[in-house]
Amino acid sequence: MLPHLSQHVDDMAFFHAMQSKSNTHGPACIFANTGHPTEGFPSAGAWVSYALGSLADDLPTYVALPDIRGEPPNGKANWSNGFLPAERQAIAMAAHQPIRNIQLPEGIGKAEERRTRDLLHYLNEKHAASHPGETELQARMSAYELAARMQLSAPEVSDFKSEPRHIHQLYGTDSPNTLKAAYARNCLLSRRLLERGVRYVNLFCASRSSGADGLLNWDAHKTLKSDYERHLPIFDQPTAALLTDLKQRGLMEDTLVLWTTEFGRMPTRQIGTVGRDHNPDGFTLWMMGGGVKGGTSYGATDEFGRRAVENPTSIWEFYSTVLHILGLDYEQLSYYHNGLDRRLTDVHGHVIREVLA
Repeated sequence: MLPHLSQHVDDMAFFHAMQSKSNTHGPACIFANTGHPTEGFPSAGAWVSYALGSLADDLPTYVALPDIRGEPPNGKANWSNGFLPAERQAIAMAAHQPIRNIQLPEGIGKAEERRTRDLLHYLNEKHAASHPGETELQARMSAYELAARMQLSAPEVSDFKSEPRHIHQLYGTDSPNTLKAAYARNCLLSRRLLERGVRYVNLFCASRSSGADGLLNWDAHKTLKSDYERHLPIFDQPTAALLTDLKQRGLMEDTLVLWTTEFGRMPTRQIGTVGRDHNPDGFTLWMMGGGVKGGTSYGATDEFGRRAVENPTSIWEFYSTVLHILGLDYEQLSYYHNGLDRRLTDVHGHVIREVLA
């Protein structure tokens, strides 16, 4: 059911014994993205942004790309800065959301516009100096200044006219399936953001649980096979195209791709249906890219596929390994908050060296 993505399987490292702390969408999704099953904690992308900083002056360090079908469970908490400085929260954008025409009005030249922004910056700095220690104020100033710089960069990065026809065909951006075409454009936007120096991109695919008919989500309680026969073609080609594109451009050597979900599905059907319930006790995530030993598997469930029995793994070990690959020590990356040195991996985790190149 994944003919395109299966072509990349030898480059993936699989974690087959994942376990979650919740079997409910919201807390489990938050747990997968922040390392904590409750809101208020920084996302993995915010931690990486905090630790490594920006590579681009005119684009955000961290971008979230929600699916056209809606935000994931618990919404923006999945890419929140939590208690980290506000500038570490992701900027949410998407290829299906047109960027307003913000070209200079007629009669206003670039030099005049620049002098205006310089004056505004001077006034902001004077105001900030009179309010020392107010990080939210400084973050707001930084956000507005980034927005000004993005006036030219953001429309360019989301304008796909420069992409050749074969790239559009690779991703499926012109698919008659409008949901697939929208997700494909977000995948292409991800590559364009990464190659322009965005440090971390969260790409979501149909993650909101909405609609009783199951057309809008992966939560296949009633009709798993037919649901996935609709969803997988939307997901398969664009995701595989992103991996192919990163490879052929040489970007995969210093890009780490993470494929995550909040939990798996039970190996048994729900009574009276041909669907399956949530299973937080044994499911699979994978990663690939720079620093990853492709074609490896770590952990396993029992023969029935019900519970992790060999090397049970949590998101804490997963992110410990991610941080290690990025050159960070998961035990040292911390932020003092409410009397504690907080970490992405809380007080847990260890690096899974079996999947390292």
